[in-house]
Amino acid sequence: MTVFDHLPYVRFGGPDATDPLALRYYDKDLTVLGRRMEDWLRPSVAYWHSFVASGLDPFGSPTHERPWFQGEPLAAALMKADAAFAFMERLGLPFFCFHDRDVAPEGDSARQSKALLDRVLERIEGQMQRTGIRLLWGTANLFSHPRYMAGAATNPDPAVFAFAAAQVKHALEATHRLGGRNYVLWGGREGYDTLLNTDLAREDAQLGRFMNLVVEHKHRIGFTGTILIEPKPMEPTKHQYDRDVATVYGFLVRHKLLGEVKLNIEANHATLAGHSFEHEIATAASLGVLGSVDINRGDPQNGWDTDQFPNNAQDLSLPMLEVVRAGGLGDGGFNFDAKIRRQSIDVEDLLHAHVGGVDTMARALLIAERIVLDGRLDAARAERYAGWDGGLGQRILAGTESLQTLAEHAENAAPPAPRSGRQEALENWVARLS
Repeated sequence: MTVFDHLPYVRFGGPDATDPLALRYYDKDLTVLGRRMEDWLRPSVAYWHSFVASGLDPFGSPTHERPWFQGEPLAAALMKADAAFAFMERLGLPFFCFHDRDVAPEGDSARQSKALLDRVLERIEGQMQRTGIRLLWGTANLFSHPRYMAGAATNPDPAVFAFAAAQVKHALEATHRLGGRNYVLWGGREGYDTLLNTDLAREDAQLGRFMNLVVEHKHRIGFTGTILIEPKPMEPTKHQYDRDVATVYGFLVRHKLLGEVKLNIEANHATLAGHSFEHEIATAASLGVLGSVDINRGDPQNGWDTDQFPNNAQDLSLPMLEVVRAGGLGDGGFNFDAKIRRQSIDVEDLLHAHVGGVDTMARALLIAERIVLDGRLDAARAERYAGWDGGLGQRILAGTESLQTLAEHAENAAPPAPRSGRQEALENWVARLS
């Protein structure tokens, strides 16, 4: 028996459903732009926020009571695994994600920690086989333990680097063992709090070497999934080296990792970096490094990572449109890197949060479909750049024009007239389709 056994199995009820736990828009088999809705979204439950978060905040003790928060650590971890799959089975989403320390406790040594994780993975493998729920991605927690207070790969102590390498090696192998489709690296403390004691060039070199070691081991063990980096600008450090998509892209080029590593983009991290969510997705897609998405939202009145469930389909429609324009996420998906609020203490609250979140994503996808089928947005964009499809534009891009020939062209042609970008009209179109 688990604390979730009394919860109902979530079903699709349609837009007019009155059951608060019925899905109104997420119909996994509905065809959207030639593809099943589930195949577009590939939604995933985050093991850490759903089954590890306790409601603790800097000003107060935990508020969420779960039976696995106490007792002998291994027994508690096994209990948590059974409860997690009982919940996910009732929710009906196809994937989950985890950190190694979400699943199993830390041991007294690297060897013992590895053994504890392997023991819990046996239980998880059985639950995956029983339920058919798959692993979207795994990762290692390289930020919670005090040994990582100065970073993992970027730590000034090479012994910490080696410990982190051992932890990632095992987490990557565990992800491979469970059939995971991706492996994520989030540099929670790969950054600095002050430049007074930081050697930027040295730490960049260390981080680049670490990432190359991960890629090398991926090929050594035959893992065919994608290695992902998750950008975030700050918090917990003052400045993190994986600040945003453009920064990570430069890192990949600099360390010869392009083609081997893609990006896992989080909504709340994008806004903390001063970007919109759709900007980060569009940038990654344009650079060929869009891999997966952590779906959540921040609070505009709080300048930190609140990790709330998405609940505004209109806001999410433009990021979803960029995913659709990119052709989807491939082996990636939309992972609910979101947690229920400190005052939401009932286990039912966790189910309500996921139902609302997946329905919000589904509505956003349907809005994106309407925008695509309407065609006016794409037509307006094509018209705006039409000159680049003609003779002069094509010659410039082909490299057959020089500054001299372009100057001659400008001197012999009529001055170009400004043209409206029609922003308000386009915004109205999108709002009316939402």
